[in-house]
Amino acid sequence: MAGLARPQFVLFGSSIVQMSFSNGGWGAILADIYARKADIVLRGYSGWNSRRALQVLHQVFPKDAAVQPSLVVVYFGGNDSIHPHQTGLGPHVPLPEYVDNMTKIALHLKSLSDKTRVIFLTAPPVDEDLMNTTLGNVFDMVRTNEACGVYSQACMKLCDEIGVKGVDLWSSIQQTDNWKNCFTDGIHLSPQGSKVVVKEILKVIKEAEWEPSLDCRFMPVEFPEDSPYDMVGNDGKTINICNFDFNKTALWDY
Repeated sequence: MAGLARPQFVLFGSSIVQMSFSNGGWGAILADIYARKADIVLRGYSGWNSRRALQVLHQVFPKDAAVQPSLVVVYFGGNDSIHPHQTGLGPHVPLPEYVDNMTKIALHLKSLSDKTRVIFLTAPPVDEDLMNTTLGNVFDMVRTNEACGVYSQACMKLCDEIGVKGVDLWSSIQQTDNWKNCFTDGIHLSPQGSKVVVKEILKVIKEAEWEPSLDCRFMPVEFPEDSPYDMVGNDGKTINICNFDFNKTALWDY
């Protein structure tokens, strides 16, 4: 680990998290937005469900860690919602157990420190036609948009009950124009889909009354001091560009 300790934002979840730094992914976008302000830490595990996440929760987030995360963004639910396989194998988790698992995950994360904040992302929708075309010859699974919606609603209801911030991806993605363009294979996010995720996460952070604030506009910049080594402007004076947003403000409506 680098010597300087910035706030840590940990992304914890299944393939939508593991793949969030590729293909214009939402994890990479967050890392860009929070450059010099927070470290985006990836803990993504493709194919996992909430049951498997719970089994390693204390290893991924030990209570005795020297530094605890300032924010944990959690995504499980899509794989849980896959219909049960006739063999008894596979990622399906019954809805009551899913809710119980997510409750335990939330309570553990909130116990890490008084300043650890948690955001749950719900199961996004799926484009069933594209999914069956691209993945149907690989996986023997039944995954429906309707089931994703049921698990999404249960996740949001849980967030209200236990005081965790939630992002309803199932609804927000389907409210966008041409929402099926948000996916590369019917399940995983395209750059367009990742932008929806980032927009919704930033909206939650912006509206949350957290102290200290995790809004990138109000977080300190690492090494912000003026220097004679800064870039020189047309007037012959140095320009400190540590806070230049290079169109991020316009892109994310800040």
